[in-house]
Amino acid sequence: MKRKIYDKLKQWKDTENGESALLVQGARRVGKSYVVEEFAKKEYKSYILIDFNLADEQVKDIFIHDLSDMDTFFLKLSTYYNTKLYKRESLIILDEVQLFPRARSAIKYLVADGRYDYVETGSLISIRKNVENILIPSEEEPLNMYPMDFEEFLWAVGDETMYPLIRNCFDKKLPLGQALHRKAMDLFRQYMIVGGMPQAVQAFADSKDFDKVDKAKRRILKLYRDDIRKHAGNDAMKVEAIFDELPSQLKNQNRHFKLSSIEKGARFDDYRDAMFWLSDAMIVNNCYNATEPNVGLNLNRDRTLLKCYMADTGLLVSHSFDENGIVSEEVYKKLLLDKLEVNMGMIIENIVAQMLAAGGHKLFFYCNSSRDDKDSRMEIDFLLAKSKISNRHNISPIEVKSGKNYTLSSLNKFIQKYAAQTHIPYVLHASDLKQENGITYLPLYMTGLL
Repeated sequence: MKRKIYDKLKQWKDTENGESALLVQGARRVGKSYVVEEFAKKEYKSYILIDFNLADEQVKDIFIHDLSDMDTFFLKLSTYYNTKLYKRESLIILDEVQLFPRARSAIKYLVADGRYDYVETGSLISIRKNVENILIPSEEEPLNMYPMDFEEFLWAVGDETMYPLIRNCFDKKLPLGQALHRKAMDLFRQYMIVGGMPQAVQAFADSKDFDKVDKAKRRILKLYRDDIRKHAGNDAMKVEAIFDELPSQLKNQNRHFKLSSIEKGARFDDYRDAMFWLSDAMIVNNCYNATEPNVGLNLNRDRTLLKCYMADTGLLVSHSFDENGIVSEEVYKKLLLDKLEVNMGMIIENIVAQMLAAGGHKLFFYCNSSRDDKDSRMEIDFLLAKSKISNRHNISPIEVKSGKNYTLSSLNKFIQKYAAQTHIPYVLHASDLKQENGITYLPLYMTGLL
């Protein structure tokens, strides 16, 4: 499958010229190993793939005992994998590197040697745990990989014309028009319920069979549960409790994660490590309350008040409707036609969070629950800072609307109270693009272009 991260891999190869190693990190089953190996096949004369999930002690011994003699190190590696290495024309892939930290610490010496290029791949699951006793190489350049975005999904299902039109209309602030908007929303709903995990997308592209799609997603959810039990250590029960609670929490009107629903009297400090474990594993996207909608949202972050979105909305759908262990074809079709009697707000808001995160945005919202000042009492779903900061008007408030009939009381209060800070107010909704009263209304499928 065509992935945008491939271009970033090529850019790294061309600009770094062996002066750094690349660490491609992301959730399990997001496609890291596949895209890196495709990159190796197409861009290098030869490559060696060392999968530390499978590597035996002989391979590990090479990293432990032979790094002091690089000639011997590479001869042994080349012989073991029966692959000839060419100076500046070969790539060595350290796959699932978090499982063998000594290989990660070796990057410092391998990069300094300069003969070959190096790409590491790993899930952040257990990476922190496994680096306590090693030196993190400064020569390592991290690159996050996310589930497939809407444009990648369209490529996978054979549509290469819709997204260029969407981008053109976004740039010129023009509506698509009734017929094309309807088609774009139909495709977007497919993406929303299938999600962006490559195995699920492949199943959908090949068969259009939602039962097969759901089975692919449930295998991934089971893998996540197994990883939690295996790698979360003393926090495993808390992590699994949060994971199980995600759909219920997102059904709440304000989406704030309430720990009291897991354990009576639970405090954030008791669950902090468990919350961050899921975020580090890139299983969830945490969205923090910014107490002041101003430049430096991170400086005004309230760590104790957050929303917790699943990193892939397709997985959320399967996670939410699992009474019988599988989401029936009928449920998927109702979701596709927007006919299911369920709070669609949580699914819509989750896909927006997913698309913003994939676009490189840290997630923030704004909440003021003042009991004394009704003009200050408001909640804004997301805040985005401008890429180029100026003296004023740096923050865009974003409201997400799943239904056709809605009010904008919080957004209007925000615009009035924070006029000096407000850049472009956005409403993301199911209708076509329009601009009205200083607010830009975007169809949901344009979220990734913000």
